Amino acid sequence: MKYSRLFLPTLKEVPAEAEVISHKLLLRAGMIRKLASGLYSYLPLGLKSLRKVEKIIREEMDRAGAQEVLLPIVQPSELWRESGRWEHYGKELLRFEDRHGRASCLGPTHEEVITDIVRKEVRSYRDLPLNLYQIQTKFRDEIRPRFGLMRGREFIMKDAYSFDVDDEALEKTYQVMYKAYCRIFERCGLDFRPVEADTGSMGGHASHEFMVMSNTGEDQIACCTSCNYAANVELAPVIQSPHHQNAESVNHQITKVSTPGKRSVKEVTEFLGISADHLVKTLIMIADDRPVAALIRGDHELNNIKLKRFLGVETLNFADEATVRSVTGAPVGFSGPAGLSKGLKVVADQDISTLKNFVTGANEPDAHFTGVNWNRDIPVPEFADIRVITEGDPCPNCKGKIELKRGIEVGHIFKLGTKYSASMGATFLDDTGEKQPAVMGCYGIGVGRTVAAAIEQNHDENGIIFPISIAPFEVIISLVNINDNLMSKAAEDIYNGLLAQGVEVLLDDREERPGVKFKDADLLGIPLRIVVGKRLKEKDEIEIRSRGTGNIISVKKNEAVKKAVEILR
Repeated sequence: MKYSRLFLPTLKEVPAEAEVISHKLLLRAGMIRKLASGLYSYLPLGLKSLRKVEKIIREEMDRAGAQEVLLPIVQPSELWRESGRWEHYGKELLRFEDRHGRASCLGPTHEEVITDIVRKEVRSYRDLPLNLYQIQTKFRDEIRPRFGLMRGREFIMKDAYSFDVDDEALEKTYQVMYKAYCRIFERCGLDFRPVEADTGSMGGHASHEFMVMSNTGEDQIACCTSCNYAANVELAPVIQSPHHQNAESVNHQITKVSTPGKRSVKEVTEFLGISADHLVKTLIMIADDRPVAALIRGDHELNNIKLKRFLGVETLNFADEATVRSVTGAPVGFSGPAGLSKGLKVVADQDISTLKNFVTGANEPDAHFTGVNWNRDIPVPEFADIRVITEGDPCPNCKGKIELKRGIEVGHIFKLGTKYSASMGATFLDDTGEKQPAVMGCYGIGVGRTVAAAIEQNHDENGIIFPISIAPFEVIISLVNINDNLMSKAAEDIYNGLLAQGVEVLLDDREERPGVKFKDADLLGIPLRIVVGKRLKEKDEIEIRSRGTGNIISVKKNEAVKKAVEILR
């Protein structure tokens, strides 16, 4: 491709709307343009990178035995009502009615549609296993779209769905897909980690997220410094300490103390002169419309996902002021476990089970209790792991130390089980003639997000540094002076020679200063830059520069094509 013919509207300044580096560089490099909040158009260079990611995905999905389909983005409400998600999915599901008053939605995912196909076509265990995938546009009406392609409302996703005869067969399919995902992200040139994760609104009983390591990632990951363990902090289990460092042998007398206006952990601990790990927070939550008290150490955070799982509820949110007053008798900030409403369920984090002489709210305004002890002052509650894992906690796998890193989720795989097949009647006859629900798996990749994540991980102050496998072009030829016949002919010869070798090459034949051409080449992140300039006249040589390393080599003009191909391959 000749630069002079390419639609590539680059920008010199960083757009005000851009928040993270990938968003800034995708806009500056002329790869995407914003249409509306969370909606982006892919311009030629952006689409070229996107298609390369898609190609890698297709090759690995086909290699894993999956078959490609293409499903409608508009989905009838009847299917979602069958699965039970029409009412529960939330406002991210864009619901609408057509001219006949029939309710539909724009698909954020396609479990219902694919299950409907399978239940109509699959009859016998001989038809299984079956794995179908697509690369399709999705829509989720995010309340706050941000970070460009990272969290848009409309996005391109690869979603695959597997159907097996039982859990053992699903496990085999799951492992095949797990390995396929590893190959996909390796081929995309990404530094990533598979991490154990929560299944969320998808349901099911196990899942892994594939995280690209990046300081700008929205997700926090608990990683072991000694082994390969990694999990989303929402899911990572905490190993209970055998005893608390401030545990004392003598029980103090419980005492009510005045704490005027002291509500937060910081305010109370500073006022009383104690450390946060000796205070117990009492958090009043609403679990499926019923209040629940959660007790947790002052220096720890409540893990909503863990508490939801322990309680077996669909929704869990902090209670409002009125509810807090009704069950504690006090305003927010002074709640404690002593004297709560009768019958209120209380769940305490396991790490406070060994505390002695701790501090709690007194369930009245401007007051706290000190010297609180289990059984004597408050009944012993149910203990469970309900806190967020922290840096330095022991690894659940090897007892090494946990460190926290940030990551960008680019893929997620689930063991769905029979959540959808049972509710929607996707059954088959087993080898005894008995009807059984198919056991399902689900496997997603954010295609545009993968491109953005690659940029988050591969850039410098000058622009993008694309991995070769997903770069829009592999080589850019910077022709220093288009009016010099010798230079122009050499650039054309190298250009045509690279094309003949199957190399994707961009010839910068614009009437621009060399500095402008070099800056644009760096901005675009094309892996190799060939400079046809004054060295051609002086020594019959051209320069080849690696975008990633900055290394420059000089070779004879007639060796340029061979050397470039050698470096690329």
